[in-house]
Amino acid sequence: MKHYKVETLIFYTKAFANKNHIKEASQKAIQEMLDKYSRDGWQLSSTDAAPFGAAIYIYLYFEK
Repeated sequence: MKHYKVETLIFYTKAFANKNHIKEASQKAIQEMLDKYSRDGWQLSSTDAAPFGAAIYIYLYFEK
């Protein structure tokens, strides 16, 4: 039987930051999350993202 887990990362836009600040912050956070779950035997099965106001929500779906 497979087990599933969802992780949500939220990043907010900053008015005076460079245009790539969300990309730069999210890459580091996503990589850390992938490393953490892969050490525990989880595999990334899917991703999704959704804007909401001044934020972007990134969903990482894992299975084991």
